[in-house]
Amino acid sequence: VSKGPGNTKVAKSTAVPPGPPVYLDLVYIPNHSNSKNVDVEFFKRVRSSYYVVSGNDAAAEEPSRAVLDSLLEGKAQWESNMQVTLIPTHDSEVMREWYQETHEKQQDLNIMVLASSSTVVMQDESFPACKIEL
Repeated sequence: VSKGPGNTKVAKSTAVPPGPPVYLDLVYIPNHSNSKNVDVEFFKRVRSSYYVVSGNDAAAEEPSRAVLDSLLEGKAQWESNMQVTLIPTHDSEVMREWYQETHEKQQDLNIMVLASSSTVVMQDESFPACKIEL
């Protein structure tokens, strides 16, 4: 937050500034998909075939419902309706609710959420995994 004219507070955004889009194959949504750094402008500018949605901390609001909604809003403004795949790293209540409540819009926007029943076992821990072919 910085001081503007007349000592009024002007909020500074730490998110992606407006500009031309960038096209990528795979993007890890920054900051555990927290809405402090990712907004609609991020998804309007950073266009990817695959987005990894990390976060498994409901107390920290990760992943953020606002980020998931921003994806829908940002993708709706793309010129093409290319397929986008979301890859959640954890099964979370936020992701499940968002998936169910916005499923029709996801289909309209050609967004698929990848679920995995695969598990990787390494040393003393195991975790869900997805195989991605680019």
